[in-house]
Amino acid sequence: MSAIIEVQHARKAFGGLTVIDDCSIQVERGSITGMIGPNGAGKSTLFNIIAGTLPLDSGRVLLDGEDITSLPADVLFHKGLLRTFQIAHEFSHMTALENLMMVPPRQEGESLFSAWFKPGEVRRQEDEVRRRALEVIDFIGLAHVRNELAGNLSGGQKKLLELGRTMMTEARVVLLDEIAAGVNRTLLGDLMTNIERLNRELGYTFLVIEHDMDMIARLCDPVIVLAQGSVMMEGSIKDVQNNPEVIEAYFGAPTE
Repeated sequence: MSAIIEVQHARKAFGGLTVIDDCSIQVERGSITGMIGPNGAGKSTLFNIIAGTLPLDSGRVLLDGEDITSLPADVLFHKGLLRTFQIAHEFSHMTALENLMMVPPRQEGESLFSAWFKPGEVRRQEDEVRRRALEVIDFIGLAHVRNELAGNLSGGQKKLLELGRTMMTEARVVLLDEIAAGVNRTLLGDLMTNIERLNRELGYTFLVIEHDMDMIARLCDPVIVLAQGSVMMEGSIKDVQNNPEVIEAYFGAPTE
């Protein structure tokens, strides 16, 4: 495998507080890579840097060899780099199906000219987007609530819907930000199964921030451990769990 995401010597400070300090990571193409660390380790800041919502003070970020350091999130979306959020960002007054249909960019129906002069093309594209959305909502196991307002869905269903939205475009890399937060164990199992299927069947690469170690253990290899804005170690979950420095970073005391 080759790296699809590379962060090279990243540094980010807020005022006098350095949050990311000479941090370098690689995410291999086709992997499900986990990122863990104690609170304040810099995980969310590094995530936001990769996602294009925070600028770097120094260093750079590469996507498939292309320097994307200064590119905003909307440009990265069109390059296939997407993210989910710890708190789902759904259109609450639209149905679950409509939420999926909103995702594909550059739809003909968004153009007043096309709506007036190319109605047949608009209808054809809308039919294709709807067909794809129906396939996706069935894939993620939400067909039974496809006509329910997204705001009425449970927390876990909203997370599944957000994962489904990544399937409505040409995603290459998906950043998952604590997707297990607020999700019951049954729906969490569904989420993990869908992530595994997207990785295995569609070739998605995932970078996962997560506090749920059972989820990290099931999905992620390798696991990157951040502490004080830098990489402490990288390895399998077994190596991470048996590393005395990691245990000390999490719990504040070395093992006996």
